[in-house]
Amino acid sequence: MRSIATAILLGVASAAASAGGIVNVTFVDPDNFYDAGNTKQDVPGNLKVLEQHFKDLGERYLADGQVLNISVLDVDLAGYMKPLMHSAREVRVTRGAADWPKFKVRYALEANGAQLKSAEEVVADMNYGRHGQIDIYSNRDPLRFEKQMLDNWFWARFKRED
Repeated sequence: MRSIATAILLGVASAAASAGGIVNVTFVDPDNFYDAGNTKQDVPGNLKVLEQHFKDLGERYLADGQVLNISVLDVDLAGYMKPLMHSAREVRVTRGAADWPKFKVRYALEANGAQLKSAEEVVADMNYGRHGQIDIYSNRDPLRFEKQMLDNWFWARFKRED
């Protein structure tokens, strides 16, 4: 019984010790994003999921006390919309080819009132369907390719040096 309590306390302590930074996300003019959802009704939900994903990445990779302000300027989800035969509906088709996910972002990383880095860049994963690695996200996750792309980009730009 004592070892279980000790393990729980150590887990809580390590989680507190590894607390990360904060990410503030702004979607700039989302009505004009190239492709942020299958329908206009999908866009707000997708943006909310992407915002939360950015925040989760900040907790994971930013150092405690760092603040990352990200402005998302454009979103182009993986795949393309294809009409279903004999139907008014469309489905998203991803082939792992020239239909890769792509975001345009502007960011500023700050700590203790000082700006550490800032840039505007296009985040893209032209090989999104060919990584040959174990998928972290479920095939049922409609934003799995975008999340994987953001994971890789965020880690490369902002991982804390422990």
